[in-house]
Amino acid sequence: MQQLTTEQSNPITSDIDALSTLEIIQLMNAEDNKIAAAVEHESAAIATAVDVIADRLSNGGRLLYLGAGTSGRLGVLDASECPPTFNTPPELVVGIIAGGFSALTSAIEGAEDDEQAAIADLTQHQLTHRDVLVGIASSGRTPYVMSGLRHAKVLGAYAIGITCNRQSELESVADVVIAPIVGPEVISGSTRLKAGTATKMVLNMLTTATMVKLGKTYGNWMVDLRASNVKLKARSIRIVSSIAQVDEHQAAELLENCRGEVKTAIVSAMRSLNYAEARSLLENSAGRLRAALTL
Repeated sequence: MQQLTTEQSNPITSDIDALSTLEIIQLMNAEDNKIAAAVEHESAAIATAVDVIADRLSNGGRLLYLGAGTSGRLGVLDASECPPTFNTPPELVVGIIAGGFSALTSAIEGAEDDEQAAIADLTQHQLTHRDVLVGIASSGRTPYVMSGLRHAKVLGAYAIGITCNRQSELESVADVVIAPIVGPEVISGSTRLKAGTATKMVLNMLTTATMVKLGKTYGNWMVDLRASNVKLKARSIRIVSSIAQVDEHQAAELLENCRGEVKTAIVSAMRSLNYAEARSLLENSAGRLRAALTL
């Protein structure tokens, strides 16, 4: 463990307990400034992962995250944000955390070391050869994650590893490894800090870029969002208004006539179609708004 970058002592923060509050904050911010460059260095690996994920999701597969502790929580967080943002079914992107959902708020002793639990969890979620499994382990060696990735390989699922250490054990079990090296933490071994932030950035890229490739956006508008609250309903109206070039009253009326479906409302407005016609055009365009508007 002492050889892991994420476990080493950071010489820059060795006297952090003797600093003023402002100095602590400035020091943490200076360390955080290193994260984006570390993630950028992994751009090619991230792009490879996205292409595979998009392809598998297009062909009936799913994206599953597997992790323990902070890594597991970040996976569950990213998965849970996909349905409201991109109107995906909850089972399309799934987060699995060692120790179960109680581990989201409480530490579960020994959960990260339980190799059999990973296999049981993946079996419960019916992992198949069509799926992609992303194993998240800052250390690159978490037994729960390693076991899950090995099981995925046996089944023929595509295995992706995310770590913040070079030459990690993940390389022996993953088809591609994404390894942003952010250096020792401000507080030694506290991977909820730089490593956690880098991991969240990578997960953001995996799902966002995948959804863009799947036609879930039009330009930078989230045209497949699910308007489940007042804020999202207002956003839906703004999106329809902006893209279809109608006022907000007309946009609200279009959405009402199109069962709240943003893309359908836009097609209805821009192609002068009723709900059924607009919906059919979208289905013939594989749900891609840009394609539907140019047919």
